[in-house]
Amino acid sequence: MADLRLIYGFHAITSRIRQNPEGVLEIYLQAQRQDPRIRELIKLAEASEVRIIPVEAKRLDGMAGNARHQGVAARVDAARRVQHLDDVLDTLTEPALLLVLDGVQDPHNLGACLRCADAFGVHAVIAPKDRAVGITATVEKVASGAAETVPYITVTNLSRTLRELQEKGIWVVGAAGDASQDLYSFKHKGALAWVLGAEGEGLRRLTRETCDELVRIPMQGNVESLNVSVSTGICLFEARRQRL
Repeated sequence: MADLRLIYGFHAITSRIRQNPEGVLEIYLQAQRQDPRIRELIKLAEASEVRIIPVEAKRLDGMAGNARHQGVAARVDAARRVQHLDDVLDTLTEPALLLVLDGVQDPHNLGACLRCADAFGVHAVIAPKDRAVGITATVEKVASGAAETVPYITVTNLSRTLRELQEKGIWVVGAAGDASQDLYSFKHKGALAWVLGAEGEGLRRLTRETCDELVRIPMQGNVESLNVSVSTGICLFEARRQRL
């Protein structure tokens, strides 16, 4: 069954065409634009046999809800990119590196987390189906293509999924500001899943209790916590650094 939705912005649409051209149904271009960026997108769309529809800027504004669409939007079938975690794990040639997001609801934060995941070679991002934002047009734009390159897998029961990861030999580590161990002393080069909580609330109780261990990011200043996407970047950077 198709799951049609609109995405916008050059990075999100270009990445979607390159990664999954059959899932792009049509592209809407601002008719007045004739710059090199537009011409390059047209060339890519034509090579992938994606339909192009010139439209007025006002119509694009309405389609994108007056968000910054950069003069381009696309209607896509989001159902075509659904993956199961086992499909990802079975193809790995190195220890798994996963990012688990426990209820992130801000689309800008999720988009930024996906960018971090792509930058540090995360094999999949896992999130609950309920009480989480999911992939939206805003997420796709903020992610700048990372929503297409990093598998985003939703699960009905996050704690059960974490236990399944543990059964597969993946060490599950939660980021928590009150943890006794800090990131400087944390050492792990094997299969790893970093778990980060929602904005303000942090990890839910059951998620926290399921983790193999908890680790905090050392803070030197006066602020008590970091944005979830910033914390994600720090934790994933350290995971990759240790593997080097």
